[in-house]
Amino acid sequence: MRKLKVTEMNRLSVDDYKKSEKTPLVVVLDDVRSLHNVGAVFRTADAFLVSHIHLCGITARPPQPEIHKTALGAEDSVDWSYSSSALEVVDALHRQGYKVYAVEQAEGSTMLHDMLLSAGQRFAVVMGNEVKGVDQAVVDACDGCIEIPQWGTKHSLNVSVATGIVLWEFAKRLHGMQKP
Repeated sequence: MRKLKVTEMNRLSVDDYKKSEKTPLVVVLDDVRSLHNVGAVFRTADAFLVSHIHLCGITARPPQPEIHKTALGAEDSVDWSYSSSALEVVDALHRQGYKVYAVEQAEGSTMLHDMLLSAGQRFAVVMGNEVKGVDQAVVDACDGCIEIPQWGTKHSLNVSVATGIVLWEFAKRLHGMQKP
């Protein structure tokens, strides 16, 4: 088995990415403090053709060297916007017809593998602060909470890792790779 060269991977150019049909999924980052985490989310969002990232509150926004270090240019391909309030973004997404889910451990949360995704529906996932998670007022405004099952001694994952897991699960289902 031979590793592929970058030139053999047929990756989209930034212009082609901008023109391509996106996964009907947006990401909302609620007070994510690490610029490296923000960059990693951009890079993962690019990989799964996420349509938009909303950067909220204290979440840093490009251009920043620390974001670029992990995003590797994905901050140029993935559309993004900034708002001081994740709650306002969630409300706006609802008005636009999105189903919005906080990724959080909460009473009545749905395990990620049990999520039911309807064809033709647009989705948003809210990812929270590295220490405090998604703000409770934002959780209250969401349509529900998604929880990533964990079996070890730790009760949380790094926000960029959690985002990668969630985006992969949504993308594979929304692109028809696996039915729940």
